[in-house]
Amino acid sequence: MTDPAIETCDVLVIGGGGSGLAAAIEAADNGAKVILIEKNAELGGTTAWSIGSFTATNTPQQLAQGIKDSPDEHFEDMIKFSGPQADRDNPVLRRLFVDNAEATLRWLMALGVEFFGPMPEPPHRKPRMHNVLPNSRAYIRQLGLRADKIGVSIRRSTKARRFTLDGDRVTGAACITDNGEELEFRANAVVLASGDYAASPELKARFISPEVALVDAMNPTATGDGHEMAFPLGAHVLNGDVLSGPTLRFVPPPRESLERLLPPSRLLGKIMRLSLQYLPDRLLRPFVLGFTTTSMAPELSLFAKGALLVNKHGRRITGAPATLGLSIASEPDKIGYLIMDSTLAETFSAWPNFIATAPGVSYAYLDDFRRTRSDLFHRAGTLAEL
Repeated sequence: MTDPAIETCDVLVIGGGGSGLAAAIEAADNGAKVILIEKNAELGGTTAWSIGSFTATNTPQQLAQGIKDSPDEHFEDMIKFSGPQADRDNPVLRRLFVDNAEATLRWLMALGVEFFGPMPEPPHRKPRMHNVLPNSRAYIRQLGLRADKIGVSIRRSTKARRFTLDGDRVTGAACITDNGEELEFRANAVVLASGDYAASPELKARFISPEVALVDAMNPTATGDGHEMAFPLGAHVLNGDVLSGPTLRFVPPPRESLERLLPPSRLLGKIMRLSLQYLPDRLLRPFVLGFTTTSMAPELSLFAKGALLVNKHGRRITGAPATLGLSIASEPDKIGYLIMDSTLAETFSAWPNFIATAPGVSYAYLDDFRRTRSDLFHRAGTLAEL
């Protein structure tokens, strides 16, 4: 057995999603020799699966609309999303986020990321939601281009297996490529940005519950590899039981649309931003929604106002709206059907009653699904016909 090939660098970044790429760029911009490893064949991580909205204050978009806002107000509003888990919030991290959100958004814009907004996002008191265009893959494209330009060495299809140590100090990582080649990267500093464990039933059962372990992950490669590497070093998971959801998701489209096959380039994002500003909404919305790369989540207010969720046999899936994502995981094929009457359908056809948060257009209403997701949308005069 041959010894693994050894490479050295100043900073080793493990994980090629949004966080890993941002860390690699910052280190390289400050003169470090950086190697970034990504276990998948393509960069992206969970960032590429996200809706892609970005909440910030004092942005160019807010200022252009005459919106007077502040990080202090943002700080106060964020806790409103926590509900009964507000006592588990970390105010230091919340403060760090709101104080740096504006600069981060401007940094992303300087890299070529296009945003549309800001849009309202209750309970935020002012419009703060900026939507990336054409979709969340634009983050990865522009970050990846910048990383390549400044000399970050990106190693795809390379999985970290364990940290290497000198005494109690991490000195790098032992890795393996998809073709079985063993590598060792040695570094003065290691950034662990390998994502969450949403696709690890074992870790979800350990830190949350066996019921949550049954829920499928949006990103099937978020398997907690970094957590497993860190545990032998004494690392522990803080607030591992705190989660929002599990969230219901509409099933993805049956086939790739032309829009989704187009690269999420800066030019395309700019064209879409200008179109959103000036073209009639009825013409543009179907086009923009065609770029959706993630499965959108139905708003819980649908169920609070009377919508029903049934399984494939037509039996109602019961429970509080916030628990339906957990309930559906134990149903046949983990699939359900959302049913509403004509009155409720009309209610969810305009602001403030939206079906889902949507990339690009901020919010999707019932008519958006009728026009862009004919595989999901069905209408009938009676339950029997439906």
